Amino acid sequence: MKTNNTFLFSIDLEDVRENVENKHLYKDRVIENTQVYLNWLKQHQSKCTFFTVGKVAEAHPELIQTILAEGHEIACHSYAHTPVANQTPEEFRIDLSKNIQALQKAGCTNIKGYRAPIFSIDKRCEWAYDIMKELGITYSSSVLPAKNPLYGWPEFGQEYKQLPNGIIEFPISLDRFGPLNLPFAGGVYFRALPEFLILRSFKKYFKNNQPALSYFHPYDLDTQQEKFMHSGINDNKFFNWLMYYNRENLIKRLDKVIALNAHITTYSEFISKL
Repeated sequence: MKTNNTFLFSIDLEDVRENVENKHLYKDRVIENTQVYLNWLKQHQSKCTFFTVGKVAEAHPELIQTILAEGHEIACHSYAHTPVANQTPEEFRIDLSKNIQALQKAGCTNIKGYRAPIFSIDKRCEWAYDIMKELGITYSSSVLPAKNPLYGWPEFGQEYKQLPNGIIEFPISLDRFGPLNLPFAGGVYFRALPEFLILRSFKKYFKNNQPALSYFHPYDLDTQQEKFMHSGINDNKFFNWLMYYNRENLIKRLDKVIALNAHITTYSEFISKL
């Protein structure tokens, strides 16, 4: 299939304060930050997939309705942003069920997709795909196919593929930087890696007729957020500094990706053309 410089730009719609100590001391900036992405997508006449945490849908149903009204896709991103590898199968089933119910209550229908928090599906929890299937999920983007300090599944491979139960898994796009394979198109990596290397990686994917998969969060462009120690990084001060690094240039970098004739589409739309 010719992918036409496909950029599977997506948002992990979550509240960065979740699981942060004394989180309510800090401002809820989900709506303001998401609106910046919505404005940018509208400017480029593009629709994308928002992988959405259930608690965010419960807190901001009006935001979910705005996203839907503008033609974007809503998919699952867990109920409470708990890594899959930290759950039992039954805990995962409950979490995903609550995620789906929260999205439906906010107005979503025909929910097809799922992304694990922190790309936390690895070899230890392949069982998650059968539970997704039970609950009506048809595609996932939940694997980081490389060694990683948190979660990684290098044996999965970097190509998207249909699994035996029919679910299509889209592992996050990687490129090699020295000895490391890194997800150049998303989050802190997109902000922290040198811009020319990021653009080189996009060009490589497009030249090889491969879709470039990304992930961004509301906080990735937030220059107004208060400073605090983020959860899930083991109180590492360097990683916490990276969480804030270069947020002011995120949209400028995205514009340069678009200038490569990148075409943004939703996961469901991409799948429909396979």
